[in-house]
Amino acid sequence: MSRKLFIIAGEPSGDLHGANLVKELKRLDPELEIACWGGNKMEKQGAKVLKHIDDLAFMGFVEVVANLFTILKNFKLCKLQIESFKPDAVLLIDYPGFNLRMAEHIKKMDIPVHYYISPQIWAWKESRAKKIKAFVDKVFVILPFEKAFYAKHGIEAEYVGHPLLDEIEKVQDDRLEFCDRNNLDVNRAIISVLPGSRKQEISKILPLVNRLQKALPNYQIVVSKVAWLPQSMYDEALHSDIKLIEGNTYELIRMSEAAVVTSGTATLETAILGTPEVVIYKANALSVILARWLVKIKYISLVNLILDRMAVVELIQGKANHDRLLAELKLILIDGSRRSQVLKDYEDLMNKLGTGGASEIVAKALLKSL
Repeated sequence: MSRKLFIIAGEPSGDLHGANLVKELKRLDPELEIACWGGNKMEKQGAKVLKHIDDLAFMGFVEVVANLFTILKNFKLCKLQIESFKPDAVLLIDYPGFNLRMAEHIKKMDIPVHYYISPQIWAWKESRAKKIKAFVDKVFVILPFEKAFYAKHGIEAEYVGHPLLDEIEKVQDDRLEFCDRNNLDVNRAIISVLPGSRKQEISKILPLVNRLQKALPNYQIVVSKVAWLPQSMYDEALHSDIKLIEGNTYELIRMSEAAVVTSGTATLETAILGTPEVVIYKANALSVILARWLVKIKYISLVNLILDRMAVVELIQGKANHDRLLAELKLILIDGSRRSQVLKDYEDLMNKLGTGGASEIVAKALLKSL
């Protein structure tokens, strides 16, 4: 009888890392049955998607409250699906608001619970450590400082390295071919804009992009589009001379002279790819006020958090305006001391992250526990 694993991922980054993990699991045990809450990437690697991430991404305090009824329905559905699938274990990937609550229910079903890309409780809600200790059997962490943090709470966590290191190794480096394929001018340097993956983020960032193109006419501004949002959302906000690319995000970052990146996993991706960046964040005003009250971290980008210093500039809310963004971009576009310092900080970051292989390490540990 084949073994069964249920995976819960609720966001695009979780789908990406979940897909790499599923690929390794299937390589090591082709008969393993995997059902999941995930996306197209996990499905492509052989997991059966029972709920798609497109229906799950609610960002910010206000947005969560507004969608509370849907979220409660999702809890009930997930429990029923796990009971029906009868897995030998459940793996949670990030998505802490939902997954930590589910962990308690799963534990009551007497099913082992593992957590990969664990909740960032070092940022806020440190009290969640009690839940993790009570309901999670094994924690796999991907940031160097997390192992010591969890140890402080009596939780044994295994540092497996960051899965982005493996993913980014696959990125092609042929600028001529990339520009030809995406109808870009090979003779003009690229500034990429990663406005986020949710409507709330994107609607607040795109208005800045039009002004950037006017202010920097010698560069081509290229916006990274997510597949699950309609083209019309971008077209309505952007001038026709601004390029839009769907997919190929890592290639776009690598080919760019600089990047404007909405706070999130993409800030770390951009640093690993070696492109100087300016980090921006604009959200619902009430959500930001509440976040500043609750969140304990000094920085909003993973680059700065891991290095524990301001390596990349962070522009939040009112500071994320055209004049400030343009000024910071110019500092890292010119081959001067500021750009050189950012690249030197990236080298320190890579030394802290260590080697890759996270997906294989986690896959082997999971199969051993099963």
